[in-house]
Amino acid sequence: MKTIRTMKPNVYTSIGALTLVALLVACGGGNEVDKMKDELAEKKKEQAALMTDIKKLEAELAKLSPDSAKAKAKDIETKEVALRPFEHYVKTQGQIEAEDNILVSAKSPGVVTQVFVKEGQQVSKGQVLAQIDNSVIQANIAAQRSQLELATTVYERQKNLWDQKIGTEVQFLQAKTNKESLERQIGSLNEQLDMSRIKAPISGTVDEVAVKIGENIAPGMPAIRVVNASDLKVKANVSEAFVTTVKKNNKVRVLLPDLDNREIEATVTFVGKNIDPLSRTFPVEVKLKSQADLRPNMTAIIKVIYHTEASTMVIPANIIQSINDEKVVYVAEANGKDTVARRKVVKVAGVFDNLAQVDGLKAGDKIITVGYQGLNDGEPVKL
Repeated sequence: MKTIRTMKPNVYTSIGALTLVALLVACGGGNEVDKMKDELAEKKKEQAALMTDIKKLEAELAKLSPDSAKAKAKDIETKEVALRPFEHYVKTQGQIEAEDNILVSAKSPGVVTQVFVKEGQQVSKGQVLAQIDNSVIQANIAAQRSQLELATTVYERQKNLWDQKIGTEVQFLQAKTNKESLERQIGSLNEQLDMSRIKAPISGTVDEVAVKIGENIAPGMPAIRVVNASDLKVKANVSEAFVTTVKKNNKVRVLLPDLDNREIEATVTFVGKNIDPLSRTFPVEVKLKSQADLRPNMTAIIKVIYHTEASTMVIPANIIQSINDEKVVYVAEANGKDTVARRKVVKVAGVFDNLAQVDGLKAGDKIITVGYQGLNDGEPVKL
């Protein structure tokens, strides 16, 4: 019997063969390379189709094999839905303002001689806040009063004489006219004297003192700000899209970010009729009840409620998916001893603060809130 010997390929022989192949390709084997590329592309297509078939078979096997289904079940979290009230509202940002926030200015020019108040001080309506130099006016009043005393004496004497039919009527009328003229001049000077005093137009708190003693001041220049913080309101602008739904006396929830998101209930007290041509909004006002820590110029977020559903289904808006032009959610349902995901088509009636009012669910349904992405109808799930 002959022994067949297996010869190991010579390295140099292999290299030579490869070199020969390369030369053949370079010298006209391009067509062969193209065929190989086409064949490779075809094999890749076959591989992709094969992988698709494998996945389908695995899915079918998971349905038929309980043990396999449990192993493949997707982890989820659920929430049981129930009927509850739901509010439809328009949300916008506004600012707290005082009903009475007045920057008082001087009524006459002059030098400030006294400032009687400090910031934070409570004042009453009509209280003198600051004084402008009025020495010239007072001197004029004193002089006019001296003349008035003399004019009054002359008038009284002329009147007595006229009553006794002594003297002429002209003398009596001149005395009377002179006296009345001086009285009018003194009245005018007293008005000027009063205008030299800067007074509080309302009762409230001194929020700002903008003048100092010795400073020249003129009418219209800001002097002292007085705020009545007991009467506050929120002013905001609402899109014209809600012009028919936002009305006076609508219920409002006011959220205060600067006060740990405190919420205050109020009502709309004013709705503007004019639409701003640039912002396409209209103004609304909401009066607030007095609270010690509320301040003018605070930011306020208002929710103007224009419709309330007494009892409806409300779910998180983020779990609603769009599939085949339909809005769907997944609920967990029992399937024998197992749990599967069931697709439910819903109709969305409104979305507010990531909560959606929907039709298509019933009380007690366990909506899938975690792990709902990528689910299929009937797919095994586990809590």
